[in-house]
Amino acid sequence: MKISNYILFFFFLFGFSIFAQDEGDKTKVSVESGYLEVKPEFPDAIIYTKDRSGQVYIVHEGVEMWCDQAYVYLKDNFVKAYGKVRIEQGDTVSMRSKYAEYNGNTQFAFASGDVVLQEPKTTLRTDTLYFDRIKQQAYYRSGGTVRDTASTLTSRIGRYFANSKKYQFLSSVKIVNPKYTVNSEQLDFYSETGGAYLYGKSTIVSKTSTVYCERGYYNTRTDKGYFVKNSRVDYNNRILYGDSIYFDRNKSFASATNNIKVLDTVNRSVIRGHYAEVFREKDSVFITKRAVAITLRDNDSVYVHADTLRVTGKPENRIIKGFYRARMFKRGTPPDEPTSGKCDSIFVNQKEGITKLLRNPILWTGENQMTGDTIHILSNKETEKLDSLKVFNNAFLVQKDSAGYNQVKGERLIGLFTNNELDTVNIIKNTEVIYFSRNDKQELVGINNTTSSSIQMYLEQQQIVGIRFNKQAKGKVYPPSLFPENARKLPGFIWRGDERLQRVEDLFKGKPAPMLPKIQGIPLPEDEGEFFEDVPEDEIELPEASKLNPKDLQNREDDPKAETRKEYSEGENDSGG
Repeated sequence: MKISNYILFFFFLFGFSIFAQDEGDKTKVSVESGYLEVKPEFPDAIIYTKDRSGQVYIVHEGVEMWCDQAYVYLKDNFVKAYGKVRIEQGDTVSMRSKYAEYNGNTQFAFASGDVVLQEPKTTLRTDTLYFDRIKQQAYYRSGGTVRDTASTLTSRIGRYFANSKKYQFLSSVKIVNPKYTVNSEQLDFYSETGGAYLYGKSTIVSKTSTVYCERGYYNTRTDKGYFVKNSRVDYNNRILYGDSIYFDRNKSFASATNNIKVLDTVNRSVIRGHYAEVFREKDSVFITKRAVAITLRDNDSVYVHADTLRVTGKPENRIIKGFYRARMFKRGTPPDEPTSGKCDSIFVNQKEGITKLLRNPILWTGENQMTGDTIHILSNKETEKLDSLKVFNNAFLVQKDSAGYNQVKGERLIGLFTNNELDTVNIIKNTEVIYFSRNDKQELVGINNTTSSSIQMYLEQQQIVGIRFNKQAKGKVYPPSLFPENARKLPGFIWRGDERLQRVEDLFKGKPAPMLPKIQGIPLPEDEGEFFEDVPEDEIELPEASKLNPKDLQNREDDPKAETRKEYSEGENDSGG
């Protein structure tokens, strides 16, 4: 009789838990299997325990739950699960823990104790986790770790969006990969693609490079990235800056667009422009769109510009090559007498201290204009001061005089510098000169027109003060009135003083400003709102049996928030030209 009563009582309770599903507006949780018992100390709960057939099995609107023991509160439509808890939502989300709560009315779950949330490509581990089935979001704020196929991500606060397969990490965000480590203030990670959106001060550090940005994107599986705010890439001896930077770790390659700066930390030089490519393993930099290389020499800067610049070689042997419409500039002493030049292409060997002006070169030093087939400028490697210059084939020096032009031509020219000022010039082979001779009062006393095998000229403060002829062939000093105007220019003479570079800005004189592309922005972090609804603490309803209290279901003021912050959008370049 006692056994029969017990069986009737069992079916009454079990049936009630099933048939109660039709009462009210909320679907009741359903216990599909488990050993049932009632304990007087828990009058509002029906307790199910695993039996020989397996764990307790509970379902509710597409959610399945397994556990070793479940406390089912029928009145509250609420379940507390203990021991090897597993909750699954279809084939997309699976959660395991030591303890879990599930509210069938709100479809809200809470898990604690070695919590593991799995979806197809990532695994989240944390100590406590909140899961809102209506929002399809999970949230933790006590620290969590996410592992995917390539990396491990950690943060103090995190949020998972099941519909978009997105993790949003806040506070002390870190990605650890065998190749690099990422640190960020805020990071959105998409588990399907491995793409990470970085917001705030962020770094990607490896043995060979460090990337810094305050707004960027990095794919943790393809190792390619794109950065658009205060971005830079630090290599061992170069730092690349730009409005936007593309980065490919596997190819050791980076490119930058708009307002580029490539800093050479070893050779005290910098290259600027509006498009650059850096090949780390090849020690090569390519830069264009108003490209200019600036090197510190003798406490001053030497500027080299061309339509395209290429810098190659190890730090101790840097080579700069400039192609098409090349120009150079170095301030003089005094500043209004700079050294500058123009040519079709330019070559600079920093180790050897030599600069070559190639194809139609012209060089101005002080008031002296020099032309030839090729011009070499040499610097003293120890003092870094100008040492000498050489003009090869068809050498021609012109200096403007109030009465005309002092001129000397020959096959080759060699000039010597003292304290960066040209003070001696030797012209060799088939030389000819036209020189306006003046007395101590700078009065014109004659015009010297002489040919010789070689000529040596002496200069003071960039002005010719004396001439010496070797093996003079013919010529003499003519009174100014007896030297005809049409004979006062040597064959091949051309004066290009109006092209002379007087200041740094003249490097780009006559060249149109480059058309700058509009930087394609990276989406700002979406305003997802708070995870918990903004409800006053005294209005939050919780089942009495819950381990949670209203404070646990409120947004904490001291927690960092996911924001679409104004500063994230600054730095996006809308320039179109």
